[in-house]
Formats: sequence, C-alpha cells, structure tokens
Amino acid sequence: MTIACPLCLSSETKQYFEDKNRRYEICKRCDLIFVSPEFHLNQADEKKIYDLHQNSPDDEGYRRFLNKLLTPLTQKLPQAASGLDFGCGPGPAIQPLLESQGYTVSNYDLYYYQDNTALNQQYDFITCTEAIEHFSQPRKELELLDELLKIEGYLGIMTKRPLSVEAFANWHYKNDPTHISFFSEATFHWIGDWLNYTVEFPSNDTAILHKLATP
Repeated sequence: MTIACPLCLSSETKQYFEDKNRRYEICKRCDLIFVSPEFHLNQADEKKIYDLHQNSPDDEGYRRFLNKLLTPLTQKLPQAASGLDFGCGPGPAIQPLLESQGYTVSNYDLYYYQDNTALNQQYDFITCTEAIEHFSQPRKELELLDELLKIEGYLGIMTKRPLSVEAFANWHYKNDPTHISFFSEATFHWIGDWLNYTVEFPSNDTAILHKLATP
C-alpha cells in the first residue's frame, strides 16, 4: 500500500528500510524519510520517553551542543530580536542562553509549555532544536512555523540528517521510537523552494532558513 508523504503529500513514496521494530518510507519528490504511521507512539507513551530527557542550561556540554545552532543564528539577528523556542522540552535551555544576550524568547511545547498565546504573534526568529524529527505532520507543523515567522526572519533547526541507506541501517538516531521524520539536505532545499526560504547548513546537524518576501 502506498503511503502519502506527510510533508509534500506526494504519493510517490516507497519503502526505504525496515528493521525488527519499524518500517521507513522515502518520498521521491521531497526526499523525506518517514516512519509508517502504524508505528507511531501514542501521546502518553511518547511523553514517557520525553520525561526521561535531562537537558539543562547549566550543563556545559549541552550549551556547547546548542551553540552549534545559536552561534551562527545570532550572528544574523538584530539586537533585541524576539524569538520562539518551538518544542522547548521540559526544561527550556535556549531561553536563558539567548536572553542573557539581550534577546526575548517565548517557549512552546506540546507537552510541557502548551501556551497558545505564544502562537498568536510573530517572531524575528524561531528555534526548533531536536524537535522536527518528532513531527508526525511536518507539513502542518512547518506551515505553522512559517505563519509565526516574520518576513526576513530566521528559522533555526537542529536535527541529524540521513546520508544513505547504508548509513541509515546502522544509524542510532533512527532507533529512538519518537523519531519519525528524517530531513536530508535535499528535503530542506525542497522546503525552501516550497515556502520561499534560503537554506544554509552551518554544521552537519543544523540548518538555518531565511524567510524571503513573496515575489
């Protein structure tokens, strides 16, 4: 049975890989690799896994990890820019890091910071660190982020990118049962073409998208 791509909605998908736990599909149009919906966790089981995460802004190693995205992102931002950390998790770390530099940051997370007022304004930048791979409906969720971002704003994403089916077979990142969407460079370029963003890759697990004015 053909499964439509949850990003570009194309029916041009095929099986990419299968292991003892799940089956993965790939879209021929946008190159998204995604887990078949039958293998998605329910929200209660998903949250149990997130509750185990220990991501503190006081952890120097975690700060270095986040700065792989935040350093190149903040070099592009005007002073006192306002932003949203989308998918901030149980212990927001980006907010204190950026507010110490003079930025204003709001938090939103489906499980821990479901503050809908944060979704009723626009921002100069949005960060989405280690969250996009959890999106079950990436088209819907990226459309929301696009609505929340001002023209000329920046969307900073941190997620590991798949490289090849050979590498995927031994890739630890795919084994997390909450990871269900995997974005290659080609997928990010498709998103840029779709939503009218430029795309750059500061490192092998970060992407910065710049929202352009509609022609």
